[in-house]
Amino acid sequence: MKRNGFTLIEIMTAIALGCIIMLPVAMLVQSGQKSRNKSYNTANADSRLDSISTITEFGSFGRKSNKNDYYVYGVSGTTFTRKTPVANPEEILTGQAVEFRYWSTDLTAAMLTPTSVADRYALFYLDSGQLKLDFGTSTGGLTGGAINAAKHRVTGTGVTTVTLAKNVTSVTFSHTAKDMAGDGNGCVRMTLVINDPADNKINTYLAATYLRNVWP
Repeated sequence: MKRNGFTLIEIMTAIALGCIIMLPVAMLVQSGQKSRNKSYNTANADSRLDSISTITEFGSFGRKSNKNDYYVYGVSGTTFTRKTPVANPEEILTGQAVEFRYWSTDLTAAMLTPTSVADRYALFYLDSGQLKLDFGTSTGGLTGGAINAAKHRVTGTGVTTVTLAKNVTSVTFSHTAKDMAGDGNGCVRMTLVINDPADNKINTYLAATYLRNVWP
């Protein structure tokens, strides 16, 4: 009698061929999963998120600040020394901290007077491997904001400090004091270097903010 079906040898051969065909497919799926995980971890690494947060805050404060009233500082320990604006339009002024002055409310006609000064300041600076931001009240003048007469940061009541980024190797702020026409250009650049502890890679992030506002 004729019997329908497969022999054991045929079944085993089919299974073997199926495994051979599925092996590269499984490898591709695994490789794709690893690639997706790597991309996700890279996009959501602490250093990446810190850089995004820092660039966002830097741009936000810069855009609402007075381009005639901001300071770049050289920092040595806890001493903040204001950098003298350069006379040559092509010369770059650099420092390790920058202070922006801005109004906490929308500008009004009463604010646009010769004696008007911004009521708030924002100081970006490096402290023990962390990029920090101080918020405080400004009363105008070189020592009427983030840095006191002793060239130290103002602390205490009324000053709020937040940490923007950790594992920071260095931060540099730079700008040109004047453009070729002799006018202040009000553009500040930040170069932020972060060491990612996850893979021990050094990542450099660049950001620039244009100070659009001006009042006497």
